[in-house]
Amino acid sequence: MAEEKWERTPGGAVLMDGNRLRDELVVDLKGRIEALGNPHVCLATVLVGDDKPSQIYVRNKRKKAEEAGMVSRHVELPGDISQPDLEAAVRDLADDPSVHGILVQLPLPDGLDAERILDLLPPEKDVDGLTERSMGRLLRGRDGHVPCTPLGVMRLMERYGVETAGKKAVVIGRSTLVGLPQVLLLGRKGCDATPTLAHSRSGDLAAICREADIIVAAVGVAGLVTAEFVKPGAAVLDVGISRTADGIQGDVDFDAVQAVAGAITPMPGGTGPMTIGCLMENTFNAARMQGAFA
Repeated sequence: MAEEKWERTPGGAVLMDGNRLRDELVVDLKGRIEALGNPHVCLATVLVGDDKPSQIYVRNKRKKAEEAGMVSRHVELPGDISQPDLEAAVRDLADDPSVHGILVQLPLPDGLDAERILDLLPPEKDVDGLTERSMGRLLRGRDGHVPCTPLGVMRLMERYGVETAGKKAVVIGRSTLVGLPQVLLLGRKGCDATPTLAHSRSGDLAAICREADIIVAAVGVAGLVTAEFVKPGAAVLDVGISRTADGIQGDVDFDAVQAVAGAITPMPGGTGPMTIGCLMENTFNAARMQGAFA
């Protein structure tokens, strides 16, 4: 599966480095934009309220957009904004032809309806891939934007040589943000894996996962996936994030699993950075879809 040039864990698993791949993607996008004569490619971010983690996430996204040679437009709004005023601000961005991608940072403060806000995003500008129209395009195989985190999982497997065709995959978690689109991506033509969607009511979860060549853990339960879950040589990708007394932890017991897996993502530094990298990829594609360049 892997080559010796890739960094390995103490147990011998290939370390799928999301920071490295994100930065490779950003450099590649910058080169592509420069080769096209530096067309105007704009990502607009909308931040409502003063939630500290959201501020950090948005700041990192804006920084990477600028590093990729894109224009970063930022709209910051108070947490007590009314639903109509927020809708008006997002509608202005949706109607602005100079804006190619729109990211509304979630969660919104209490009292605001996120679904009504997302419904305002045209599918070609929905670079987070979160609206029902974007999900419908993914299901139908039409041109559109794939949710960034599951797309990042796919990019990591591509980069680190994880074979998917004919392989069994288990996705733990059935959210519309990760689990459901992840299953679609793994099963569609070109990837050709055979995915299983597992969740809290799946029965013997460890037994289900032991049959898999690929495990994507996305439930937000710290340390859920232990060595008992993993078939020797399987690829394990950790999407879940839990904030515990010991700090941020993933769904995967990294120390135990890295001794069994063939490839594994760290937490942090694995799938999280790739969410931002794929946001940049989606923004570039959004500008193409809207005629910013051929």
